[in-house]
Amino acid sequence: MSLIVEQQYNSRMDALSPQERIARCAAMLKWTRDLLARQVTAELGPLSDERLKWEVARRMYGSDPTAKAIIDQRLKDVPR
Repeated sequence: MSLIVEQQYNSRMDALSPQERIARCAAMLKWTRDLLARQVTAELGPLSDERLKWEVARRMYGSDPTAKAIIDQRLKDVPR
């Protein structure tokens, strides 16, 4: 059964235009950011939009030491 689902998925993905694929990726990225924003808000409480943006970025890119250092530096300047 899962092979049939996978084949159907691949068939539909192959039928998308490049613009539709990019739009799909952008929508998935937005969904992920929104999910992380809800998690951050649940854990830390209400935050400014700027602070929330950087807290979400920390979760998304925090495994990269360089990105984490940049984000942490930026967070020092952003009010809660």
